[in-house]
Amino acid sequence: MLKDKVIVVTGASRGIGEAIARACVDAGARVVLASRKQADLDRVAADLGERALAVACHTGKAEEVDALVAKAVEKLGRVDGYVNNAATNPYFGPLVDTPDAAIDKTFEVNVRGYLYGARAVVKHARARGGGASIVNIASVAGIRAAPMQGIYGATKAAVISMTQTLAFELGGSGIRVNAIAPGLVETKFAAAIVGNPMLRDHVVKRTPLARHAQPAEIAGAVVYLLSDAASFTTGSVITVDGGLTAT
Repeated sequence: MLKDKVIVVTGASRGIGEAIARACVDAGARVVLASRKQADLDRVAADLGERALAVACHTGKAEEVDALVAKAVEKLGRVDGYVNNAATNPYFGPLVDTPDAAIDKTFEVNVRGYLYGARAVVKHARARGGGASIVNIASVAGIRAAPMQGIYGATKAAVISMTQTLAFELGGSGIRVNAIAPGLVETKFAAAIVGNPMLRDHVVKRTPLARHAQPAEIAGAVVYLLSDAASFTTGSVITVDGGLTAT
């Protein structure tokens, strides 16, 4: 589905991002792996082989995101798809008690970082006169109430709004922008919930499939949105949540 396409995946050193990168390679793409720590990226890149390029990048820093896309173009010729997946959630507790530092950090990575990525890809795509596909990893926390994760949920609601606005503004340039909203996924990122039987069971009991997801179960929807099979899909938010938001 992605034969010879060049896809950038942020937050690709573990969890959902790593699973997306693996699925893209399996679908025939060349993948640029990005996260803050080069050593973690090198481990994934070594496993994926010659179709993977590891580039350390703090996505909350505009100049580093621009350099990431520039490096992808320099080494692989172009960027066809960009997956905004890198995220942070440093605070777990009541929304009104969120420390200012946690508010700033969460918005820096989860909102500004996504916009920086989109901006860099749009600039590149327009310069080469071609289209592109941007996929933003949001969350069901951006669709429903997110108790104890209020700032995280607020950033993911912003990602969904950003996705829809960008889709409207960029459609004429042949650039598609969509979002995936995962439910509970077993990752280090979600360990505070998955690792707590009471919290995990609270979510699972409200999920029609009666379980949480594995990272690879999110990747298929992303591959679809990056591929030509989704050529008439933009501005969409696809929930991959085991039916949680249907209840």
